[in-house]
Amino acid sequence: MPKIVATKEDWIKLGYKLFSESGESGLNVDKMSRLLNCNKSSFYWHFKTKAAFIDYLIEYWIGIDTIQIINETDQQSTAKKKIIKLIEIVFKKDANLDFIFFLKRYARNKKKIQNKIDQIDFDRIEYVSSLFKDIGYDDQMAKTKSLIFYKYLIGYHEMIRYKKQEKDYLQHVLTELNHFIELKTENE
Repeated sequence: MPKIVATKEDWIKLGYKLFSESGESGLNVDKMSRLLNCNKSSFYWHFKTKAAFIDYLIEYWIGIDTIQIINETDQQSTAKKKIIKLIEIVFKKDANLDFIFFLKRYARNKKKIQNKIDQIDFDRIEYVSSLFKDIGYDDQMAKTKSLIFYKYLIGYHEMIRYKKQEKDYLQHVLTELNHFIELKTENE
């Protein structure tokens, strides 16, 4: 007999995975309850609507794909090491990478969600800009380079989307980035 209730975290983790694979259409409550081996009433206990559930998924995504990454990056001792750590983390292929692509599609007619996405993009760019300032770029150059960095990141992931990532991806990315960010690896 299936368990009656799955935890809120169980639903969110599964929803995050399924949304990353199929977008909103992947969030079928019947299917998710079967995968969690629980009654679908468990979903409605935690989330009143699918839209409310997606709001929780967005907060989860922000937590693991922005806040957690910044916290991990900030543990490094120097700005240069922070940048290299950030590159190592964000350029690594992730099974849930398509979450943002599906979220942007979902947000097309949802101003509140689009504003949240815009704010996350802004916060990420500002964070990278602060790192570039810390290694010596002036405000304007740091801002410009952080925009290029962010756009390069999006393009990079789009190019490797359905391919296997090379084991030495970090060295390739650092080499390419060195064309517009003067940054040497720790070994140089």
